[in-house]
Amino acid sequence: MMKQTDNSKFPRYDKLITDARVHSSLYTNEKVFEDELNKIFRMGWVFVCHDSEIPNAGDFVRRNVGREPVFAIRSRDGEISVIVNRCAHRGNIICQEEKGNRKALVCQYHGWAYDTKGALVDVPYPGGFKGDFSCHGLERLPLVDSYQGFVFASFNENAPPLLDHLGRATELIDRAVEMSPVGRIRLSGGWVHHQLNCNWKMLPENDTDGYHVNFVHPSFAQAIRSNYDEAVLDDEESLKSLSKDWGNGHTELFFSPSYKRPLEWFGCAEDRHPAYTKALLAAYGEEKGGRILRDGPPHAVIFPNLFLGEMNIVRFEPVAPGVCLHVHTPMYLEGVEDDVNKRILRQSEGALGPTAFLLADDCVIAERAQNALQGKGRWLDLSRGAEREVVADDGVISSHLTDETPNRGFWRHYRSVMYPGAPTSGVSAVA
Repeated sequence: MMKQTDNSKFPRYDKLITDARVHSSLYTNEKVFEDELNKIFRMGWVFVCHDSEIPNAGDFVRRNVGREPVFAIRSRDGEISVIVNRCAHRGNIICQEEKGNRKALVCQYHGWAYDTKGALVDVPYPGGFKGDFSCHGLERLPLVDSYQGFVFASFNENAPPLLDHLGRATELIDRAVEMSPVGRIRLSGGWVHHQLNCNWKMLPENDTDGYHVNFVHPSFAQAIRSNYDEAVLDDEESLKSLSKDWGNGHTELFFSPSYKRPLEWFGCAEDRHPAYTKALLAAYGEEKGGRILRDGPPHAVIFPNLFLGEMNIVRFEPVAPGVCLHVHTPMYLEGVEDDVNKRILRQSEGALGPTAFLLADDCVIAERAQNALQGKGRWLDLSRGAEREVVADDGVISSHLTDETPNRGFWRHYRSVMYPGAPTSGVSAVA
């Protein structure tokens, strides 16, 4: 059984987070940040990689879990391990490259050698080493699991099962992979890293905030015909898209109700990619295939660090209270013609690339917010649309696209993780 958390040692998150507002110190305080690294990124489940990135025995990719350097590697029996990227001898980095293939992992400092599951198998000049090899392996994360190819890991051997963490949000991941007629995606396009001088929580907040589009991204709407036109151009009463809280901190902007025809989410008509249309209908049937073609991919955050950004996959990485990384790659589809994946790449470059329309705007806004929150603490309002939320039979909460339903869902779950035992709703605001 897990040891009971002594909340008296930590900030009173039940006082800093209410149903209507959050305190600005949650974005700037060093103690809060260090507590997050432990409770969220060490004790909980974190997205690490997709299994398509390491398809062969010995393939590895470097990642960070919080600030812990790790790598995910596939062994000869097909098992994927997530291993701390630190030699058990003197702590040097084992895997230097961002990705590669190794039959054995050898530290470049003193030559200690490990197998692909982290076990120590050889040391140079063994006469001076009297230890037991089995006691000097690399540190492996005790929990590694996957869903639809998305690999998650945790340092906490007592964490609940991954499916409990994902909850109803498995549907969001299912919708992403079902964009492929064979139900498989491929992350082979390379990852683009952007450093933002803001708190990491601003990234999941912003990515499922439907209120800012009209004001932060007007140039995007003026320059490009896109699936965001409804959110930018329509008045409040005519908006059909929704904001959603899926529980467990997972959130979504549900754009599908605004699409009037198949492939509108792809910025084109269905006759632009007839082979893709035919393949989806053949794979899923007329009803479901037609729905996929019309509804498009999800625009959703999986707590804490995975963003299903329609045809992009994004990782959020905390670095310091006021620094984080936004890391993205195009979500290629298996079982489609090359022109479909080429279009996905071009859209990814236009939305999130170094000279893109969307991410640059969001970076500026987030960094301005971080600067404004320095100094004396302030309360930030989260109340928009609380009175018009609708709870479905499955517990998913929906509201108007511009309502702060996703932000409230994120912070409710955050509060329950950071301050176990705190109520999940009905907390009164404090001065």
